[in-house]
Amino acid sequence: MDDRGLREAVRDRGPQEAVRVHDLTRKFGDFVAVDRAGFDVREGEIFGFLGPNGAGKTTTLRMLIGVLPPTSGEGWVAGHSILTEGEAIRRSIGYMSQRFSLYGDLTVDENIRLFGGLYEVTGARFKTRREWILEMAGLGDRVSQLAASLPLGWKQGLALGCALIHEPPVLVLDEPTSGVDPVARRSFWELINRLAEAGTTILVSTHYMEEAEHCNRLVLMNRGRIIALDTPEGLRGRMEEPLLELRTSNPPVAVEALKGSAGVLEAAMFGRAVHVVVEHEIRARQAMPSLLEARGIALEEMKRVLPSLEDVFVTLVRREGGAVEG
Repeated sequence: MDDRGLREAVRDRGPQEAVRVHDLTRKFGDFVAVDRAGFDVREGEIFGFLGPNGAGKTTTLRMLIGVLPPTSGEGWVAGHSILTEGEAIRRSIGYMSQRFSLYGDLTVDENIRLFGGLYEVTGARFKTRREWILEMAGLGDRVSQLAASLPLGWKQGLALGCALIHEPPVLVLDEPTSGVDPVARRSFWELINRLAEAGTTILVSTHYMEEAEHCNRLVLMNRGRIIALDTPEGLRGRMEEPLLELRTSNPPVAVEALKGSAGVLEAAMFGRAVHVVVEHEIRARQAMPSLLEARGIALEEMKRVLPSLEDVFVTLVRREGGAVEG
């Protein structure tokens, strides 16, 4: 089957499939950045990519948006092949990166007009989309301000608006809220949820666990491979080891004391508490009080808790050999 036939076959499967990836691989010399990734993304789905630095998230997204050719494998985005139709993909999607990707020496209005021209959004449609961007980003009274002088939250709002000016069916977000304050981040995600409800497919990579909770499904990547793909709830259900939450007089020292101790798989700060993943709950409950007391740490409370997405993230990466160092 030729590329046209494959594309038509993908479209015939129905509107629920906006992205399809099969055995996608990218090598840089002997280094395998992405190793046989495969997944489907439904129309209107918020699909997240989680993983430590160097896991392959950004490389995967760059292949999907048609700017980095895969070494092997295949994929389709919005019905277009990533192997042969990179330009068609780039015109069919919106893309926003963690770095401010607009033109700082142009005004807000000039940036909007530039992207309108690039995506051939003209006339009455451009006027409508321009007004929507200004309202969405809260930039109505800043149209003449240079983009470089905007606070980061407004910069990201403008970048998102320009990525959406042509109303693409697929929006790709690579660490979109890195460095943005919590209030602006919440507003950003409220908009993303509204876009998905209206049918836009969202692909997003993030380091923020609370953002990952907004995703309908997530892939967890480590060392270039997909090690888990599920809903946030489903991922939490994969953690079989007991998780204990400790309240102590000195949490940082408690983490240091517990790491590497017999029966302790992971120990990390979780807010003001300490989360400890253990092999056996009863043995851990018996051993940890004296272990902490020997370091002069008072144990105030210990209880078993349900895992957070962060707990699952750390545990699954550990099972797969840990994150890449350096």
